[in-house]
Amino acid sequence: MPRGKRRAAEIGDTMDAQSKRARTSYTNIGTQQSSRRHIRAEDGFSQKRCLAWFQEYTTPDEPDTLGPDGMEKFCCDIGCSPENIVMLVLAYKMGATQMGFFSQQEWLKGLTDLECDSTAKMVVKLDYLRSILNDPNLFKSIYRYAYDFAKDSDQRSMDIATAKAMLQLLLGKQWPLFPQFAQFLEQSKYKVINKDQWCNILEFSRTISMDLSNYDIDGAWPVMLDEFVEWLRLQRGLVIVSSGSS
Repeated sequence: MPRGKRRAAEIGDTMDAQSKRARTSYTNIGTQQSSRRHIRAEDGFSQKRCLAWFQEYTTPDEPDTLGPDGMEKFCCDIGCSPENIVMLVLAYKMGATQMGFFSQQEWLKGLTDLECDSTAKMVVKLDYLRSILNDPNLFKSIYRYAYDFAKDSDQRSMDIATAKAMLQLLLGKQWPLFPQFAQFLEQSKYKVINKDQWCNILEFSRTISMDLSNYDIDGAWPVMLDEFVEWLRLQRGLVIVSSGSS
């Protein structure tokens, strides 16, 4: 299978498994809530404890890398599905370079900053990680980080299927035009999205109104977005004609 399609299939399989994994993770919530009650303010961060925690998710063959199986167990332990956007924020805090993997160095970097050395402490931090997304500047940084994080490391651009999955994760709940944009991508000629297009999609989602009235066709937008606006206006025009003739 071509690498791009394989990456898209992996993301698709992950999202399809969300309900199953969520049911599994929820079985741990009682234990997590109990653990939370026993956290004490004076329990300072311990790098030794943090490393021991990391090793719970690695294998003897790769002791310095937390891979997909370990990632699933880690997510289950903290009660957060792998495809939850909070996991992307955590990866950003760690400076992780590859989706589905944390190196020991990345783990220590991120969790030292968060002062987390146990499952119980990580559970407490989930709301904080989620709140980071409310800061427009930090969200922009995470959005840009997601491009290099999710694309294949040996490719300059992100394949369209992966891009749609990541855009759904990042913008699906906050950009009213996302469903139309996803539909546009589905029927378009585009097979990949480059970083300039990726960054401009966020800017477009933040600045252009639902009715597209403030979109300047002569502005510095990528051709992709010019084509999206033209396509959407045509779709809306066809809807008006259709409803008027019925």
